[in-house]
Amino acid sequence: MFLEATLKNNPELIEAAAAFHKKGLIEPNTYCIDLDSVGKNANLIAETGKKLGINLYFMTKQFGRNPVVAKTIVQAGIESAVAVDMDEARVLYKNGITIGHMGHIVQVPRALLKEALQMKPEVITCFSLEKAREIDDAAGELGIVQDILLRVVDDGDCIYPGQEGGIPLKDLERTASAIKKFANVRIIGVTSFPCLLYDYDSAKIEPTANLYTITTAARQLKDMGFDIAQINAPSVTCVSTMPLLKETGATHGEPGHSLTGTTPLHSRGHEPEVQSMVYVTEVSHSDEKRAYVFGGGFYPRSRLEKAYIPGKKLILEARDISPESIDYYTSLETEGTKLYPGETVIYSFRTQIFVTRSKVAIIEGIHKGNPKILGIFNSMGDRIR
Repeated sequence: MFLEATLKNNPELIEAAAAFHKKGLIEPNTYCIDLDSVGKNANLIAETGKKLGINLYFMTKQFGRNPVVAKTIVQAGIESAVAVDMDEARVLYKNGITIGHMGHIVQVPRALLKEALQMKPEVITCFSLEKAREIDDAAGELGIVQDILLRVVDDGDCIYPGQEGGIPLKDLERTASAIKKFANVRIIGVTSFPCLLYDYDSAKIEPTANLYTITTAARQLKDMGFDIAQINAPSVTCVSTMPLLKETGATHGEPGHSLTGTTPLHSRGHEPEVQSMVYVTEVSHSDEKRAYVFGGGFYPRSRLEKAYIPGKKLILEARDISPESIDYYTSLETEGTKLYPGETVIYSFRTQIFVTRSKVAIIEGIHKGNPKILGIFNSMGDRIR
């Protein structure tokens, strides 16, 4: 999906990744991240947010919750993170990253709420009155007041399978009135996901019904007397989409894939953020028509199309793996080209490293002509070496 864009905008990353693989310094099934380019991307996003008055929480799951990358993003100007679940929050908190937002997409389980509150998140998202009550109870035991966001949904909203949940817009007034009576939580905003989506036919970013649902919800809550500080509208937050967030009344965005230049909008290679992540593997074996490469890091929604053979400077058609299958291997259409076991293969596609079994290599100095591996991590953000 991003191979041509990466070859155009960041060929040095591909060259460095291939060289490290050839030397045996990185294994097949390793994502390589260009740390310096991520920092530049983050700074562009941070400065655009400041200019437009859009506050930002950065997402880390897509690059494997990596603490080195997270610290670079903070240094670039995005000061706090959104944690998609408690495992992510723990990794970030352990590494000194400020947690801005948790509970969305994954609610904080009741037994973990005290632990979550002790991380001092700016906001926690609630899908229900019951979750708000649980947070109120835990906050009361700790003697604090926790700010919360409500995830509000309505008929016609875009909700991905496995991400269902939220307070129906028709029930918002009743639910908010009940929460208002709690002593240890305070409603300060609303959120949903996805609020923007890339239209593959028009090649443009469009607002979803979700965005209109939460702006309507925010107006209702303001009319009820709530001081609404956040209309948090995540999905495809990047330099080019923040003006749309501003125009529609959103106050917060949550950049994730834009930090590595890998939102769908970036597939043509024309956006300010540069592609900063590639997947490195190698040929295992082959037959007359195909070469088979080691897997472990392929992702069902990757829109994988092609792969690059740096030793031959050749782009080949790549076959994606069925979601029903385990990605022990995937294949390349060799088109009469002989590929040998051990040959480096480079991909650049949309991923979510935290749901893979890949390793992650963090590389700095690529654009200074002195690439250096700062560390190898697993897909959960733990250092291996």
